[in-house]
Amino acid sequence: MRHVIAGLAFALLAPLAAAQGLLTEKKFFTLPSYTTQNGKTIKSVRVGYETYGKLNAAGTNAIFVPHFFSGNSHAAGRYKADEKAAGYWDAIIGPGKAIDTDKYFLFSADTLVNVNVKSPMVGTAGPATINPDTGKPYGSSFPVVSMKDFVRVHKALADALGVKKLTAVAGASGGSIQAMEWAVEYPDFVERVIHVIGPGLEIQPYSIGMIDAWAAPIKLDPNWKGGDYYGGAEPLDGLAQALKLVTLTTVHYQWAEKLHGYKWAEEGKNPGDAMGNLFAVQDALDKSGKARASSNDAGHFVWLAKANELYNVDHEANRIKAKVLFLPAKTDLLFPPEFSRKAADKLRAQGNHVELYEIEGTNGHLDGIFSIAKVSDPIRAFLAR
Repeated sequence: MRHVIAGLAFALLAPLAAAQGLLTEKKFFTLPSYTTQNGKTIKSVRVGYETYGKLNAAGTNAIFVPHFFSGNSHAAGRYKADEKAAGYWDAIIGPGKAIDTDKYFLFSADTLVNVNVKSPMVGTAGPATINPDTGKPYGSSFPVVSMKDFVRVHKALADALGVKKLTAVAGASGGSIQAMEWAVEYPDFVERVIHVIGPGLEIQPYSIGMIDAWAAPIKLDPNWKGGDYYGGAEPLDGLAQALKLVTLTTVHYQWAEKLHGYKWAEEGKNPGDAMGNLFAVQDALDKSGKARASSNDAGHFVWLAKANELYNVDHEANRIKAKVLFLPAKTDLLFPPEFSRKAADKLRAQGNHVELYEIEGTNGHLDGIFSIAKVSDPIRAFLAR
């Protein structure tokens, strides 16, 4: 009877798992120490990662998926069959999808200074993590890290997994920056780059200013204390405002018009009657920032902002051997399509195979997540070239 019940349970759960797509699990990888690009040593570097599909015997069918600014390594699938939400790129990763896990072995990993450090499902090293030499959080003593550092740590993970060559590195936003860094740092290891909603080969001065504006409210919060607030009150008000700015600057004005328009936050409370009366868009952004602040870390946000500001491989573009697919979002105001077109022109001029398609949508920068399925065909075709 026990076997019959088990068989019935499997028969009932298997279709559910199939309907929900991939199932995955969070794993963790630790480097005893890592020396940054600037020569600083970080001990016991722990990163979380996930895998999808199976690595072939030669170790050559792998695709790495680095994540965006506020993301983590949960790129696709679910941890349990009955979970409602899947990883952020589940629309294109899975059996028979644009990035086919029946054909490719995918892996994704958390970055250094990941803002989601409070989550048990995230492995990272940063100001909030413990310095083994002191037994206390690093705080302001944590070294400046760059996207190149992220890539070097993840290359160690790739080596540990037995990966000998990357069919592609595919990432959105901050993930697209890491993807290009991979092509520069390991030109003979990376065959293709899929650069989604990215800045091209460098962060433009305008984008540096924007990212600096994101971090400014944190630094102005009285609880910031130069990054040494651990063990005391967190700069949550500043972090909430920072996250509010991230949301506002990564969407498009059409998003705000369609979702909120000129509606008031509360019926009967005209914004023109009192300073405390808000429009719906103001209220929504405030609430979103406050909700996200409780699960993010301010120190990691500031260090991550710095890493993004330092990105510039324009002077190293001649090292890139990979084929490159640019997928900018048509309404992106943070990294407009012009940035990708400029980089595409430079890479074509030096002989790289380059393709570019714009993602249609009205969600601005976030169409690289929300509307990624619209470019499934170009992704599938590019991987086959």
